[in-house]
Amino acid sequence: MSTTPVIEVDRLNLTYGDFQAVRDLSFQVARGELYALLGTNGAGKTSTLETVEGHRKPSSGTVRVFGKDPRDRASVRPRMGIMLQESGFSPDLTVRESIRLIGNLTQRDDDVERLLGITDLTRKATTRVSQLSGGEKRRLDFATAVYGTPDLVFLDEPTTGLDIQSRDALWDAVDRLREDGTTIVLTTHYLEEAQQRADRIGLMHQGTLNREGTVAELTRTLPATIRFGLPPHAPAPPLQATREEDDRFLIETFGLQKDLHTLLTWAADYAVELAELEAGPTRLDDVFRAISNA
Repeated sequence: MSTTPVIEVDRLNLTYGDFQAVRDLSFQVARGELYALLGTNGAGKTSTLETVEGHRKPSSGTVRVFGKDPRDRASVRPRMGIMLQESGFSPDLTVRESIRLIGNLTQRDDDVERLLGITDLTRKATTRVSQLSGGEKRRLDFATAVYGTPDLVFLDEPTTGLDIQSRDALWDAVDRLREDGTTIVLTTHYLEEAQQRADRIGLMHQGTLNREGTVAELTRTLPATIRFGLPPHAPAPPLQATREEDDRFLIETFGLQKDLHTLLTWAADYAVELAELEAGPTRLDDVFRAISNA
């Protein structure tokens, strides 16, 4: 993967009257990378993306996409695809007509039938947009965003409303785009998708980038957990544990394998049943929750 940045955000500030939505925000997205920009409620993520996409002027700081101001639509927009949460298609147009219309506006070339195929909309090609289900509209949003295989694609909540099969098909299409060198910026409330798909993740909170890195880098900042219950009159656990409200015990550890082995050995030696034993590494939602509760 090339380290040449496709997106460069340097000390971005965005204000609305007296309210500062984004403060001194800096990050880069490398060519070919899938970068997930996530945020707590009111973090400034939407305002940031609107600026990077060229829809909003920074209050201060600089934003560059392909080395240019993203508001330079003639230079930047033909290389960019955007999947919004609501694209606002004309309800009277058919699916095929909608893809062709949006495609013509991008100044890129593609085969409409190919896009109908990869989004499983071939059977809906002559159906009017007003007659589509929510999931079908999301697939149409995706088809228009990736028309002509743009160099940069923004995916805003791409799998909302999709069933499992449609989700898998969408991510297969994203994988093929990445094989062609397309850079992806993802926003989603499905944190497991970001954890599974993203090369790097930026976590915004209160208008700034709170943390950034790979999933491994983000999750290693918090301990793994072991939870279990004990029968009455059982001896004290061999490790420091906190009794939770449901009378289960919680062990937080940066040495999960070692401490789990210690606990299991102790349970075997004393013939103690560990009820509802759960053990696992830190997940992205744990990091997200820690930021929200800070």
